[in-house]
Amino acid sequence: MKEIKKPQNWGQTCPNPNFNCYGKNSQGSIRSVASYLTRSGKRRIFECKVCGEMFSETRDTVFYDLRTSEEKVMMALKMILVKMELSGIYFVPGTKEETILEWLKKASKKAKEINEVLMKELPVTEVQLDEMWSYVLRKKSKLSGSDIESPDGAEDGSQWVWIGFAPVSRLILTTVVGPRTYGTALRLIKAIGLVFAGIPCFFSDGFSCYLSVLIEVYHTIKEFPLTGKPGRPENPIKEPHPDLVYAQVVKKHRGGRIIEVINRVICGAGRIKELGLNISASLLERLNLTFRQSLSPLVRKTPGFSKKVSHLQMQADLFQVFYNFARPHLSLRIPLDVPIKFDGCVEKKYSLRTPGMAAGITDHIWTFKELLTFRKGMVT
Repeated sequence: MKEIKKPQNWGQTCPNPNFNCYGKNSQGSIRSVASYLTRSGKRRIFECKVCGEMFSETRDTVFYDLRTSEEKVMMALKMILVKMELSGIYFVPGTKEETILEWLKKASKKAKEINEVLMKELPVTEVQLDEMWSYVLRKKSKLSGSDIESPDGAEDGSQWVWIGFAPVSRLILTTVVGPRTYGTALRLIKAIGLVFAGIPCFFSDGFSCYLSVLIEVYHTIKEFPLTGKPGRPENPIKEPHPDLVYAQVVKKHRGGRIIEVINRVICGAGRIKELGLNISASLLERLNLTFRQSLSPLVRKTPGFSKKVSHLQMQADLFQVFYNFARPHLSLRIPLDVPIKFDGCVEKKYSLRTPGMAAGITDHIWTFKELLTFRKGMVT
């Protein structure tokens, strides 16, 4: 008996938001109707059988509507992640700096989309907070006056890369670029709050703004009853949430050396003891080194500093998803039950994992192309 042909699953989803088939990929609902040639090979045109929407194979990806080959685009974006400055990358692929910035903008937008879809409701119990100094355009902002630090709203001068980090899974929760102010700290904590469920334990250095920001985000309102005495009653105040845990690791230096490390438990000492956590930010400090070895604007005394805050933020966004999903972390590897032999002499003893795999977000190491072609309806 002749075998009945089944409709092919092209791995595409319907892009039409006006119908209930939007973002869906049921077997046989998407069919290929045409093809065309590009510098990266053959590309297909698909049609949704439900609504009749026609779309290109590369829609909603970084490569959509680009005349440059995919290999050249990926090479330029990879060079950003290996400490190459934007002003020097164009020399290798032979492309204008403005064009590479447009590719970076597309990749950053895709990174934010990945975070929006995958980085939510994570079971995080511990978050480490830290900031890395950098500068944009010039070392001192024109708006700072006599102060060294840039004020809120400044687009130049001293700018810091703020990081929220989950040490158990080595997952970068979020990155925020801005001056070292209360406003930027508030943006960081609010962005981290969108990622996990519940209230984790927060550990940081001795930066004073973190405590007030955490209370602003995680608090209960304490109201004072009427006393019957003359005068207005006291205004309600914000108190730390009963589940909020915050501790600081303060290092004292002398002559360029650390002479003392002090752990300060600000609130939630009982919960720290209950969970058996160690007050530390060492893993995030090691991650800072990885950042500085990967992104040119963060290198000490670099000639490749960013000209705009948005450029530095886009590079941080791209590095975050690359680190979380496409870069295996040696400390997360797990031993194999049975080593795999290659050619009778080389053995594979460990299975490599990324922070995204350790956190249970994905089940494999992503290729760089997967990062740039991710779609909301894709099964990861």
